Amino acid sequence: MADIHESGEDYLEAILVLQKKNGAARAVDVARHLHVSKPSVSRAMSVLESNGYVTVGETSFLLLTEKGKARANEIYGRHVLLTKFLQKITGVSEQQAEENACRIEHDIDADVKKGIERWMKENP
Repeated sequence: MADIHESGEDYLEAILVLQKKNGAARAVDVARHLHVSKPSVSRAMSVLESNGYVTVGETSFLLLTEKGKARANEIYGRHVLLTKFLQKITGVSEQQAEENACRIEHDIDADVKKGIERWMKENP
């Protein structure tokens, strides 16, 4: 899974979130969502496309490949899990939990994620 970096994961997650929210994602939407420049999005899409995660449609929409969807769903799932976990154990706002989840979601081990999932099931 080391074929893309943390920023690449952020781009995949952003495309997925925008597709869920708006039905589609364009480079300009991703740039706004991540607060980055459009050229940064273009460079990232080039890397993600060469790694088989996205394609750029004729209408300039960013499309996740099956590989991209799987990876984006994994990243987003980790994000949602960590946000809920942090809210539950700390009592902080959803926004604060989400901001912290964004910072740590790329660095947790699979075993830690499984442990958090288990704890969340045992502590509804």
